[in-house]
Amino acid sequence: MEWIVLITLLVAAEYFWLAILVGKSRGETGVHAPACTGDEKFERVFRVQQNTMEQLIIFFPALWVFGYYVSPTIGAGLGAMFLVGRILYARGYFEHPDKRAPGFIIGSLATLALILGGLVGVILELL
Repeated sequence: MEWIVLITLLVAAEYFWLAILVGKSRGETGVHAPACTGDEKFERVFRVQQNTMEQLIIFFPALWVFGYYVSPTIGAGLGAMFLVGRILYARGYFEHPDKRAPGFIIGSLATLALILGGLVGVILELL
């Protein structure tokens, strides 16, 4: 399960970095809290962070269930795929919102595989 722990911490670090970028972007664009609009560059950085948070509530439990009931190694591989997908998503979105789709698809497919695989693993364990 060490690989699952490593991926968990790497994804958490990625999210922490996104939060730092939001703060930095607030300073650069003059969008002061609690405002969330007013500058397109800031809004893109903010949306990446918020969208990532929305994904994490699904990703983390799916990662741990898959790792426990199916395979920690394969789960970590899918987790790494999610991590890379979120990096590509962020880079694309920062450049232009239309460029976020490839990263979103990669991350979503990884999460879907974790959910479905974990579900199958739990059901097989119950039987």
